Amino acid sequence: MFMKTVLADGQAEQQVIREMKARAAGARGDIEQIVRGVMADVQQRALRGLRRQAAKRFDGKAPYIVEPEVLDDAYNACDPKLIAALEKAAANIRDYHEQMLVKTWEWNRSGGETLGQTVRGLSRVGIYVPGGTAEYPSSVLMNAIPAKVAGVGELIMVTPPTENMSNEVLAAAKIAGVDTVIAIGGTQAIAALTYGAGFIPQVDKIVGPGNAFVAAAKKLAFGTVDIDMIAGPSEVLVIADHTANPTYVAADLLSQAEHDRLASAVLLTDSMAQAQAISCEMERQAKLLPRWDIIKESVANYGCAIVFDDLKDACRMADVVAPEHLEIVTAAPRELLPYLHNAGAIFLGQYAPEPLGDYMAGPCHVLPTSGTARFFSPLSTDTFLKKTSVIEYTRDALEGYAQDIIALAQSEHLDAHANSIAVRFAEENDNENR
Repeated sequence: MFMKTVLADGQAEQQVIREMKARAAGARGDIEQIVRGVMADVQQRALRGLRRQAAKRFDGKAPYIVEPEVLDDAYNACDPKLIAALEKAAANIRDYHEQMLVKTWEWNRSGGETLGQTVRGLSRVGIYVPGGTAEYPSSVLMNAIPAKVAGVGELIMVTPPTENMSNEVLAAAKIAGVDTVIAIGGTQAIAALTYGAGFIPQVDKIVGPGNAFVAAAKKLAFGTVDIDMIAGPSEVLVIADHTANPTYVAADLLSQAEHDRLASAVLLTDSMAQAQAISCEMERQAKLLPRWDIIKESVANYGCAIVFDDLKDACRMADVVAPEHLEIVTAAPRELLPYLHNAGAIFLGQYAPEPLGDYMAGPCHVLPTSGTARFFSPLSTDTFLKKTSVIEYTRDALEGYAQDIIALAQSEHLDAHANSIAVRFAEENDNENR
């Protein structure tokens, strides 16, 4: 069979989980060493170090700002059908994220107690966009539009200065409202955004996908600036019953397997006949696809069909895997939803395939991978917001809690904390004692 198929027995499925986790090993030592050197050079020498790294070692030319008219030309050079699709996707992403936007709020808990939270967009955010053969205008929209909806003050996009920069990527930047596009790639781009270098300012947060060098650089940048997440290889897990259309499910599994040789496509089902039918259909379709070699290796190493007696057991495995993408293709997909807690995005039914989420539905396709959906959420407006608590009390309201606060502070041997409360009522107490 094209995709290995096993019966769930408590051991077979655990082996699949171990293999999936093994894909997300940390960066190689040689990569980390190179990245540390580049980051240190830019941190210490700013623009001079950046130019040395960019022009002499990696990009082949010094970084430069891509002028707005270049973005206009790129937009006009694109196929009108693509522009229409990008505009439609942008509208859906914007609409979805406007619905989820958290706003400043205030609460009068009782007499004299006012609590609240101010919610503001970050001042400046950097978006990394890969170049070369990896041209993903959809990722520009998915990273930039939630930031704009959140109210980010300045959005800077960095992308490698390839000989012919992608018109599609530049057009997406224009559609998404990116403020500045800078031609610089790799570790040096992350270093510039982290520390600031000449005309490239330091940002508050860096988001966007990249290769192993970019991922390692973002990991080192964290703490000086914030980052979205460290992305691992793509993955999809499909839970399907006997009613699922094998052609549809096979196509969805292949849509992730084609990403790269480390991508994972896993099927969980309660029907051996269905597993076999989907595997055969995957092979038929895969042989017709341009990325056949990548798909074949991905499925051979990280693809698997597991047959369970009960789909609730399949849900339990899905929760352990915590996949990036989770499809439920069953007769009643919503019935399984309460049993599923860990996934980057969940797709319900045979007409909600994973590529719908990648391109058009509206939720962001930047999702936690490698099991991190147990504690990470998808990129969204929340990613770009900063929240600050606001506390306002009247004198009477504070007095009602004064002795409690003093008792707590003294229990921690923080007498100055206790005194901060006590001094506000000391004069009144002195008057009462006279």
